[in-house]
Amino acid sequence: MRVLLTGHKGYLGTVMAPVLAEAGHEVIGLDSGLFESCVLGPLPKDPDGYEVDLRDVTAEHVSGVDAVIHLAALSNDPLGSLAPELTYDINHHASVRLAKLAKEAGVKRYLYASTCSVYGASGGDGLVDEDAPLRPVTPYAESKVRVEDDVQDLADDDFSPVFMRNATAFGFSPRLRSDIVLNNLTAHAYVSGEVLVLSDGTPWRPLVHAKDIARAFTAALDAPKEAVHGKAFNIGTERNNVTVAEIAQQVVEAMPSATLRITGESGADPRSYRVDFARFREAIPGFECDWSVKDGALDLIYAYRRHGLTEQDFKQRFTRLSVLNARTAAGEIDETLRRR
Repeated sequence: MRVLLTGHKGYLGTVMAPVLAEAGHEVIGLDSGLFESCVLGPLPKDPDGYEVDLRDVTAEHVSGVDAVIHLAALSNDPLGSLAPELTYDINHHASVRLAKLAKEAGVKRYLYASTCSVYGASGGDGLVDEDAPLRPVTPYAESKVRVEDDVQDLADDDFSPVFMRNATAFGFSPRLRSDIVLNNLTAHAYVSGEVLVLSDGTPWRPLVHAKDIARAFTAALDAPKEAVHGKAFNIGTERNNVTVAEIAQQVVEAMPSATLRITGESGADPRSYRVDFARFREAIPGFECDWSVKDGALDLIYAYRRHGLTEQDFKQRFTRLSVLNARTAAGEIDETLRRR
């Protein structure tokens, strides 16, 4: 297929583009370029494409495309809470507008990167599946719920939206992020010798490696229409349903020289959920996630050593909110997060 991949210069997109290409797809990128310089180590060749803000996409950008994989977004809770109106403008309204343009252009499949954060405050320790009530607790998660609702209404015989509710991503990407839980804990351990947990460590988190996300999207792209049409899928594996304290312990095991400190200073975290991932395995026979939390921690520490991660990198270059603040202060982007 000819696939438009939004966010191709982001953390996940940089991993996904080569996987799609290796599967035989022609990849066209679309990215605003806000985080393209957040690089650690050698980059794969970016696909050809468009440098454009998601809010400025036109029919031309989706012309001649068979499928859209939509990753681009303000991509975590601190960013989403920075300016909720921008979160809804970019993550919600622009995403729905892209879907409408894609449908009008004859695009057959629209894979949307949603999140397991939509289950937010699920309560209890039971596994939640795709039919569980959605209880988002942040603007970021709320924006994902709104897109799912609005784009589902566009589904018909010729346009198949698929909602990929990714667990919390982890793992090395040449365009790194250090502001997601496993990447953060391993980076802090590497630069300081301490695994630092600011919550009480009790919330549950489902985790999934960036490469497993890329494989899942590729599988959904290639799947028969009847297997995925209009459906939501949790993307991950039950064995990576872990508490924050367990994640931290995995980091200590991967880096035995590090010490563990759980402070609890940030208070209780309402985001706690364990997730059932069976529906995607049933839709895509043979699909299994490859990466465990421990393997991801080991691989991250190896990459940090190999490429020389510094404390400044950890706190500034690979933390999304810090990057945006620095670029705003430098006059490179305006108050609406558009590049000048």
